Amino acid sequence: MNEIPYPRRLTRTVSVGPVKIGSGLPIAVQSMTNTPTQSVKATLAQIQKLVKAGCEIVRVAVPDQAAAEALPQLVSGSPVPLIADIHFDYRLALKAVAAGVAGLRLNPGNLRQAKHVTLVAQAARAKGIPIRVGVNAGSLPPDLLKKHGGPTPPALVEAALRQVSLLEKNGFTDLKISLKAADVATTVAAYRLLARRVDYPFHLGITEAGTAFTGTVKSAVGLGILLAEGIGDTIRVSLAADPVEELRVGWEILKSLGLRRRGVEVIACPTCARAAFDVAATAEKIEKKLLNRDTPLRIAVMGCIVNGPGEATLSGLGLVGTPKGVLLYVGGRKIKRGPLSEMLDELLKLAKEL
Repeated sequence: MNEIPYPRRLTRTVSVGPVKIGSGLPIAVQSMTNTPTQSVKATLAQIQKLVKAGCEIVRVAVPDQAAAEALPQLVSGSPVPLIADIHFDYRLALKAVAAGVAGLRLNPGNLRQAKHVTLVAQAARAKGIPIRVGVNAGSLPPDLLKKHGGPTPPALVEAALRQVSLLEKNGFTDLKISLKAADVATTVAAYRLLARRVDYPFHLGITEAGTAFTGTVKSAVGLGILLAEGIGDTIRVSLAADPVEELRVGWEILKSLGLRRRGVEVIACPTCARAAFDVAATAEKIEKKLLNRDTPLRIAVMGCIVNGPGEATLSGLGLVGTPKGVLLYVGGRKIKRGPLSEMLDELLKLAKEL
Protein backbone atom coordinates (compact mmCIF):
# COMPACT_ATOMS: atom_id res chain seq x y z
CA MET A 1 0.00 0.00 0.00
CA ASN A 2 1.26 3.47 -0.90
CA GLU A 3 2.37 5.84 1.84
CA ILE A 4 0.46 9.12 2.09
CA PRO A 5 2.52 12.32 2.51
CA TYR A 6 1.45 12.94 6.12
CA PRO A 7 0.56 10.63 9.01
CA ARG A 8 -3.10 10.34 9.98
CA ARG A 9 -4.30 13.07 12.31
CA LEU A 10 -4.66 11.73 15.84
CA THR A 11 -8.27 11.71 17.05
CA ARG A 12 -10.55 10.11 19.53
CA THR A 13 -12.42 7.01 18.42
CA VAL A 14 -16.17 7.08 17.88
CA SER A 15 -18.31 3.97 17.37
CA VAL A 16 -21.22 4.16 14.94
CA GLY A 17 -22.74 0.81 15.76
CA PRO A 18 -20.00 -1.75 15.00
CA VAL A 19 -18.10 0.71 12.75
CA LYS A 20 -15.29 2.44 14.61
CA ILE A 21 -14.16 5.82 13.30
CA GLY A 22 -10.94 7.64 14.18
CA SER A 23 -7.23 7.95 13.51
CA GLY A 24 -5.48 4.80 12.42
CA LEU A 25 -8.74 3.01 11.66
CA PRO A 26 -10.01 2.37 8.12
CA ILE A 27 -11.73 5.42 6.65
CA ALA A 28 -15.42 4.50 6.52
CA VAL A 29 -17.41 5.16 3.34
CA GLN A 30 -20.93 6.53 3.68
CA SER A 31 -23.88 7.51 1.53
CA MET A 32 -27.44 8.72 2.01
CA THR A 33 -30.73 7.34 0.75
CA ASN A 34 -32.90 9.50 -1.51
CA THR A 35 -36.09 7.47 -1.25
CA PRO A 36 -38.85 8.84 1.01
CA THR A 37 -37.78 7.57 4.43
CA GLN A 38 -41.36 6.64 5.34
CA SER A 39 -41.41 4.28 2.34
CA VAL A 40 -39.81 1.48 4.31
CA LYS A 41 -39.71 -1.12 1.54
CA ALA A 42 -38.16 1.26 -1.01
CA THR A 43 -35.67 2.64 1.49
CA LEU A 44 -34.52 -0.79 2.63
CA ALA A 45 -34.14 -1.85 -1.00
CA GLN A 46 -31.93 1.15 -1.67
CA ILE A 47 -29.90 0.47 1.48
CA GLN A 48 -29.24 -3.04 0.18
CA LYS A 49 -27.99 -1.60 -3.13
CA LEU A 50 -25.72 0.82 -1.30
CA VAL A 51 -24.29 -1.92 0.89
CA LYS A 52 -23.65 -4.07 -2.17
CA ALA A 53 -21.67 -1.15 -3.62
CA GLY A 54 -19.53 -0.91 -0.47
CA CYS A 55 -21.47 1.44 1.81
CA GLU A 56 -20.53 0.96 5.46
CA ILE A 57 -22.82 3.56 7.07
CA VAL A 58 -26.13 4.85 5.68
CA ARG A 59 -27.76 8.16 6.54
CA VAL A 60 -31.51 8.68 6.17
CA ALA A 61 -33.38 11.99 6.14
CA VAL A 62 -35.83 12.53 9.00
CA PRO A 63 -37.73 15.67 8.00
CA ASP A 64 -41.06 14.86 9.66
CA GLN A 65 -43.02 12.55 11.94
CA ALA A 66 -43.78 10.05 9.18
CA ALA A 67 -40.07 9.55 8.56
CA ALA A 68 -39.37 9.26 12.29
CA GLU A 69 -42.07 6.62 12.69
CA ALA A 70 -40.42 4.49 10.00
CA LEU A 71 -37.06 4.41 11.77
CA PRO A 72 -37.64 1.32 13.98
CA GLN A 73 -38.35 -0.83 10.91
CA LEU A 74 -35.42 0.64 9.02
CA VAL A 75 -33.06 0.07 11.94
CA SER A 76 -34.12 -3.55 12.29
CA GLY A 77 -33.95 -4.19 8.54
CA SER A 78 -30.67 -2.49 7.70
CA PRO A 79 -27.48 -4.59 7.52
CA VAL A 80 -25.34 -1.54 8.33
CA PRO A 81 -25.59 1.26 10.93
CA LEU A 82 -28.15 3.98 10.23
CA ILE A 83 -27.66 7.66 10.99
CA ALA A 84 -30.68 9.95 11.33
CA ASP A 85 -30.28 13.33 9.61
CA ILE A 86 -32.02 15.95 11.76
CA HIS A 87 -32.82 19.57 11.01
CA PHE A 88 -34.96 22.18 12.83
CA ASP A 89 -37.00 19.92 15.13
CA TYR A 90 -35.20 18.43 18.15
CA ARG A 91 -38.20 16.17 18.81
CA LEU A 92 -37.37 14.21 15.68
CA ALA A 93 -33.90 13.58 17.11
CA LEU A 94 -35.46 12.24 20.30
CA LYS A 95 -37.66 9.90 18.27
CA ALA A 96 -34.62 8.73 16.32
CA VAL A 97 -32.78 7.95 19.55
CA ALA A 98 -35.76 5.99 20.81
CA ALA A 99 -35.84 4.07 17.51
CA GLY A 100 -32.29 2.85 18.10
CA VAL A 101 -30.38 4.58 15.31
CA ALA A 102 -26.60 4.22 15.41
CA GLY A 103 -25.95 7.94 15.15
CA LEU A 104 -27.41 11.43 14.79
CA ARG A 105 -26.47 14.28 12.49
CA LEU A 106 -27.40 17.68 13.93
CA ASN A 107 -27.07 20.92 11.96
CA PRO A 108 -26.01 23.78 14.27
CA GLY A 109 -27.31 26.24 11.69
CA ASN A 110 -30.94 25.27 12.26
CA LEU A 111 -30.98 23.53 15.65
CA ARG A 112 -29.71 26.39 17.79
CA GLN A 113 -31.67 26.51 21.05
CA ALA A 114 -29.43 25.34 23.88
CA LYS A 115 -32.26 23.66 25.80
CA HIS A 116 -33.21 21.56 22.78
CA VAL A 117 -29.63 20.50 22.05
CA THR A 118 -29.26 19.62 25.74
CA LEU A 119 -32.28 17.32 25.65
CA VAL A 120 -30.94 15.54 22.58
CA ALA A 121 -27.49 15.17 24.13
CA GLN A 122 -28.93 13.67 27.31
CA ALA A 123 -31.02 11.15 25.36
CA ALA A 124 -28.16 10.19 23.04
CA ARG A 125 -25.69 9.80 25.91
CA ALA A 126 -28.10 7.48 27.74
CA LYS A 127 -28.24 5.22 24.68
CA GLY A 128 -24.56 5.52 23.71
CA ILE A 129 -25.41 7.13 20.39
CA PRO A 130 -22.79 9.46 18.84
CA ILE A 131 -23.62 12.82 17.29
CA ARG A 132 -22.15 14.44 14.21
CA VAL A 133 -22.05 18.21 14.39
CA GLY A 134 -22.72 18.77 10.71
CA VAL A 135 -22.00 22.33 9.60
CA ASN A 136 -23.05 23.42 6.10
CA ALA A 137 -22.05 26.69 4.45
CA GLY A 138 -25.58 27.04 3.11
CA SER A 139 -27.24 27.01 6.54
CA LEU A 140 -24.94 28.86 8.94
CA PRO A 141 -26.42 30.80 11.89
CA PRO A 142 -27.31 34.35 10.78
CA ASP A 143 -25.15 36.01 13.43
CA LEU A 144 -22.05 34.20 12.20
CA LEU A 145 -22.76 35.13 8.61
CA LYS A 146 -22.97 38.76 9.70
CA LYS A 147 -19.89 38.56 11.90
CA HIS A 148 -17.66 36.92 9.27
CA GLY A 149 -19.16 38.55 6.20
CA GLY A 150 -20.38 35.29 4.72
CA PRO A 151 -19.79 31.53 4.90
CA THR A 152 -16.04 31.78 5.37
CA PRO A 153 -13.83 29.03 6.81
CA PRO A 154 -13.67 30.77 10.23
CA ALA A 155 -17.48 31.06 10.21
CA LEU A 156 -17.85 27.31 9.61
CA VAL A 157 -15.36 26.55 12.36
CA GLU A 158 -17.04 28.87 14.85
CA ALA A 159 -20.44 27.31 14.12
CA ALA A 160 -19.03 23.86 14.86
CA LEU A 161 -17.19 24.92 18.01
CA ARG A 162 -20.27 26.67 19.36
CA GLN A 163 -22.33 23.46 19.29
CA VAL A 164 -19.40 21.29 20.37
CA SER A 165 -18.96 23.53 23.43
CA LEU A 166 -22.66 23.21 24.28
CA LEU A 167 -22.51 19.42 23.98
CA GLU A 168 -19.34 19.24 26.06
CA LYS A 169 -20.98 21.30 28.81
CA ASN A 170 -23.59 18.56 28.95
CA GLY A 171 -20.89 15.93 29.33
CA PHE A 172 -21.30 14.74 25.75
CA THR A 173 -18.05 14.05 23.88
CA ASP A 174 -19.02 11.15 21.60
CA LEU A 175 -18.72 13.43 18.59
CA LYS A 176 -17.77 13.69 14.93
CA ILE A 177 -17.62 16.97 13.04
CA SER A 178 -18.11 18.00 9.42
CA LEU A 179 -17.57 21.40 7.78
CA LYS A 180 -19.04 21.23 4.30
CA ALA A 181 -19.25 23.83 1.55
CA ALA A 182 -19.90 23.60 -2.17
CA ASP A 183 -16.62 25.45 -2.63
CA VAL A 184 -13.54 23.24 -2.43
CA ALA A 185 -11.14 25.91 -1.15
CA THR A 186 -13.54 26.93 1.65
CA THR A 187 -14.05 23.34 2.74
CA VAL A 188 -10.34 22.50 2.78
CA ALA A 189 -9.43 25.67 4.68
CA ALA A 190 -12.17 25.09 7.28
CA TYR A 191 -11.08 21.52 8.04
CA ARG A 192 -7.45 22.60 8.31
CA LEU A 193 -8.40 25.32 10.80
CA LEU A 194 -10.52 23.01 12.95
CA ALA A 195 -7.90 20.26 12.89
CA ARG A 196 -5.70 22.56 15.00
CA ARG A 197 -8.44 23.09 17.58
CA VAL A 198 -10.01 19.71 18.40
CA ASP A 199 -9.22 16.01 18.43
CA TYR A 200 -12.64 14.78 17.33
CA PRO A 201 -12.81 12.64 14.17
CA PHE A 202 -13.90 14.36 10.97
CA HIS A 203 -16.57 13.40 8.45
CA LEU A 204 -15.41 14.75 5.07
CA GLY A 205 -17.47 15.89 2.13
CA ILE A 206 -17.99 18.61 -0.43
CA THR A 207 -21.67 19.42 -0.10
CA GLU A 208 -23.87 20.20 -3.08
CA ALA A 209 -20.89 19.18 -5.20
CA GLY A 210 -22.96 18.92 -8.38
CA THR A 211 -23.74 16.36 -11.05
CA ALA A 212 -22.00 13.02 -11.37
CA PHE A 213 -19.23 14.58 -13.47
CA THR A 214 -18.58 17.94 -11.76
CA GLY A 215 -19.33 16.54 -8.31
CA THR A 216 -16.83 13.74 -8.80
CA VAL A 217 -14.10 16.19 -9.81
CA LYS A 218 -14.77 18.58 -6.91
CA SER A 219 -15.02 15.75 -4.38
CA ALA A 220 -11.85 14.08 -5.61
CA VAL A 221 -9.91 17.34 -5.38
CA GLY A 222 -11.26 18.45 -1.99
CA LEU A 223 -11.25 15.10 -0.24
CA GLY A 224 -7.99 14.12 -1.90
CA ILE A 225 -6.18 17.17 -0.53
CA LEU A 226 -7.40 16.59 3.01
CA LEU A 227 -6.91 12.82 3.03
CA ALA A 228 -3.38 13.21 1.68
CA GLU A 229 -2.69 15.48 4.66
CA GLY A 230 -3.97 12.83 7.05
CA ILE A 231 -7.24 14.70 7.74
CA GLY A 232 -10.47 12.73 7.60
CA ASP A 233 -11.92 9.63 9.22
CA THR A 234 -15.10 8.94 7.24
CA ILE A 235 -16.28 10.28 3.88
CA ARG A 236 -19.43 10.86 1.90
CA VAL A 237 -19.27 11.95 -1.73
CA SER A 238 -22.36 14.10 -2.40
CA LEU A 239 -23.62 13.83 -5.98
CA ALA A 240 -26.80 14.84 -7.77
CA ALA A 241 -26.95 11.26 -9.05
CA ASP A 242 -27.77 7.71 -8.03
CA PRO A 243 -26.33 7.27 -4.52
CA VAL A 244 -24.57 4.12 -5.72
CA GLU A 245 -22.34 6.42 -7.78
CA GLU A 246 -21.31 8.15 -4.56
CA LEU A 247 -19.92 4.87 -3.30
CA ARG A 248 -18.01 4.19 -6.51
CA VAL A 249 -16.38 7.62 -6.39
CA GLY A 250 -15.64 7.43 -2.67
CA TRP A 251 -13.88 4.11 -2.99
CA GLU A 252 -11.90 5.27 -6.00
CA ILE A 253 -10.68 8.30 -4.05
CA LEU A 254 -9.48 6.09 -1.22
CA LYS A 255 -7.92 3.57 -3.61
CA SER A 256 -6.09 6.29 -5.53
CA LEU A 257 -4.38 7.40 -2.30
CA GLY A 258 -3.59 3.87 -1.20
CA LEU A 259 -5.77 4.27 1.88
CA ARG A 260 -8.16 1.38 1.22
CA ARG A 261 -8.76 -1.20 -1.48
CA ARG A 262 -12.02 -2.74 -2.62
CA GLY A 263 -13.14 -4.35 -5.83
CA VAL A 264 -11.63 -3.90 -9.27
CA GLU A 265 -9.15 -1.17 -10.08
CA VAL A 266 -8.84 -0.81 -13.85
CA ILE A 267 -5.58 0.68 -15.11
CA ALA A 268 -6.16 1.85 -18.69
CA CYS A 269 -4.03 3.91 -21.05
CA PRO A 270 -5.48 7.22 -22.28
CA THR A 271 -5.52 5.72 -25.81
CA CYS A 272 -3.79 7.03 -28.90
CA ALA A 273 -3.10 5.99 -32.48
CA ARG A 274 -0.85 3.16 -31.24
CA ALA A 275 -3.74 1.29 -29.59
CA ALA A 276 -4.39 -2.08 -31.20
CA PHE A 277 -7.95 -2.30 -29.82
CA ASP A 278 -10.67 -0.07 -28.35
CA VAL A 279 -9.21 0.51 -24.90
CA ALA A 280 -12.03 2.74 -23.59
CA ALA A 281 -14.84 0.35 -24.52
CA THR A 282 -12.93 -2.65 -23.17
CA ALA A 283 -12.11 -0.98 -19.86
CA GLU A 284 -15.73 0.15 -19.44
CA LYS A 285 -16.99 -3.36 -20.11
CA ILE A 286 -14.64 -4.83 -17.51
CA GLU A 287 -15.71 -2.29 -14.89
CA LYS A 288 -19.42 -2.93 -15.52
CA LYS A 289 -19.07 -6.73 -15.54
CA LEU A 290 -17.10 -6.72 -12.28
CA LEU A 291 -18.88 -3.83 -10.57
CA ASN A 292 -20.07 -5.78 -7.52
CA ARG A 293 -16.82 -7.60 -6.82
CA ASP A 294 -15.59 -6.96 -3.25
CA THR A 295 -12.13 -8.54 -3.31
CA PRO A 296 -9.40 -6.14 -4.52
CA LEU A 297 -8.06 -6.84 -7.99
CA ARG A 298 -5.97 -4.64 -10.29
CA ILE A 299 -6.56 -5.08 -14.03
CA ALA A 300 -4.46 -3.41 -16.72
CA VAL A 301 -6.07 -2.60 -20.07
CA MET A 302 -3.31 -1.32 -22.34
CA GLY A 303 -3.50 -0.61 -26.04
CA CYS A 304 0.10 -1.17 -27.08
CA ILE A 305 3.49 -2.50 -25.99
CA VAL A 306 5.04 0.86 -25.00
CA ASN A 307 3.80 0.75 -21.39
CA GLY A 308 1.50 -2.25 -21.67
CA PRO A 309 3.79 -5.07 -20.56
CA GLY A 310 5.08 -3.05 -17.62
CA GLU A 311 1.61 -2.21 -16.31
CA ALA A 312 0.33 -5.75 -16.95
CA THR A 313 3.27 -7.18 -15.02
CA LEU A 314 2.30 -5.05 -12.02
CA SER A 315 -1.36 -6.13 -12.15
CA GLY A 316 -3.31 -9.23 -11.24
CA LEU A 317 -4.73 -9.49 -14.74
CA GLY A 318 -3.97 -7.61 -17.92
CA LEU A 319 -4.68 -7.17 -21.61
CA VAL A 320 -2.00 -5.71 -23.91
CA GLY A 321 -2.56 -4.90 -27.57
CA THR A 322 -0.01 -5.91 -30.19
CA PRO A 323 -0.08 -5.94 -34.02
CA LYS A 324 -0.51 -9.72 -33.87
CA GLY A 325 -3.28 -9.90 -31.29
CA VAL A 326 -4.02 -9.20 -27.63
CA LEU A 327 -1.77 -10.59 -24.90
CA LEU A 328 -3.36 -11.93 -21.72
CA TYR A 329 -1.39 -11.53 -18.50
CA VAL A 330 -2.19 -13.43 -15.31
CA GLY A 331 -0.36 -12.78 -12.06
CA GLY A 332 2.12 -10.56 -13.86
CA ARG A 333 3.06 -13.20 -16.45
CA LYS A 334 2.25 -13.34 -20.15
CA ILE A 335 0.00 -16.39 -20.68
CA LYS A 336 -1.31 -16.32 -24.24
CA ARG A 337 -2.16 -14.25 -27.28
CA GLY A 338 -5.41 -14.17 -29.25
CA PRO A 339 -8.33 -12.09 -30.55
CA LEU A 340 -9.65 -9.41 -28.18
CA SER A 341 -13.03 -11.09 -27.70
CA GLU A 342 -11.45 -14.37 -26.60
CA MET A 343 -8.86 -12.78 -24.32
CA LEU A 344 -11.49 -10.52 -22.75
CA ASP A 345 -13.84 -13.42 -22.05
CA GLU A 346 -11.02 -15.36 -20.45
CA LEU A 347 -9.97 -12.38 -18.35
CA LEU A 348 -13.52 -11.88 -17.07
CA LYS A 349 -13.82 -15.55 -16.24
CA LEU A 350 -10.52 -15.50 -14.34
CA ALA A 351 -11.52 -12.32 -12.50
CA LYS A 352 -14.67 -13.97 -11.20
CA GLU A 353 -12.74 -17.08 -10.15
CA LEU A 354 -9.83 -15.37 -8.40
